[in-house]
Amino acid sequence: MQRMNFGRIEELHVLNGEPQFDPPPRVIREVRFARENGPRPEVAKSDFALKAKVIDLFAHLEAVGDGVINRIEVQDGLPFRMIFEEVIA
Repeated sequence: MQRMNFGRIEELHVLNGEPQFDPPPRVIREVRFARENGPRPEVAKSDFALKAKVIDLFAHLEAVGDGVINRIEVQDGLPFRMIFEEVIA
């Protein structure tokens, strides 16, 4: 997300609340004109505090458990919105 800065991640598989990268999700990068489109400065750091939005994303992935996240929208290198299908019993 920090490298992308703006865009979305589609079809992210989740197993036991953990994101899976096999198969790899589809990553769609968005370019905004007259704005900084490169990676976030945090990419160069090996250790940094997680923002509340990232912590919230992890909590929601854990709540999903097993499934597929249709889309995670990314703005300014942070998760903005998550869309997934839910079975209502």
